[in-house]
Amino acid sequence: MSVESLDDHERREVGADDHATHVEQAVYIYQAPVRLWHWVNVCSILVLGVTGYLIGSPLPSIGGEAYDSFFFGWIRYLHFVAGYILAVGFLFRVYWAFVGNKHARQIFMPPVWRVSFWKELGHELSWYAMIARQPLKYAGHNPLATLVMHVMFIWGIVFMIVTGFALYGEGTGMGSWQHTFFSSWVIPLFGQSQDVHTWHHLGLWVIVCFVIVHVYAATREDIMSRQSIMSSMFSGWRTFRDNKPAEDE
Repeated sequence: MSVESLDDHERREVGADDHATHVEQAVYIYQAPVRLWHWVNVCSILVLGVTGYLIGSPLPSIGGEAYDSFFFGWIRYLHFVAGYILAVGFLFRVYWAFVGNKHARQIFMPPVWRVSFWKELGHELSWYAMIARQPLKYAGHNPLATLVMHVMFIWGIVFMIVTGFALYGEGTGMGSWQHTFFSSWVIPLFGQSQDVHTWHHLGLWVIVCFVIVHVYAATREDIMSRQSIMSSMFSGWRTFRDNKPAEDE
């Protein structure tokens, strides 16, 4: 077997000679910063989810003097640290959407103006509903994944960052940048502080539901589709089970 690189399409073919019995095509999709952002997000959202749940539904009080135990303080501290990491990572990801390859901006700019996007979206819905006999082939995200990640994840994360800093600004107080840029307008917009708490906590469960569906869909597609899914987020390369052209290439 020989390996040949083609710079034009960022792809390589293994065993592409005339006598090969197996053809494996691969395209470099996820650049290192995108993969790093993904796994930092995994850790941050896990910490935020656990600590956020405990903040919303605190454990029974611990007896004794307050200075003997700082358990709840550590929960809040870890929540705030993870929130900062998530926010900084998101800003970096927005920057990389402009300087990275075309797949780096895909979930930020779904091509909803294209008729073909909606046709392929309908096919993906049929495929996930076990109606279509086989999926289409994509180098990047399929249209359904692109739209769901844009609406549920990108805007969901923006909502959680904005409401989270608005609540955090109550603690830092007036004059802090958190209060000036977030608390001063977000809390009046929702009505009162408790309303922001409620919507922020509801956003937690939206993210949890998204994560469950995301992991299920990635695992399912890794098994049933015509391209690798989960391994691509480790290596950056997407491999295919056939040599037919991808819909988005």
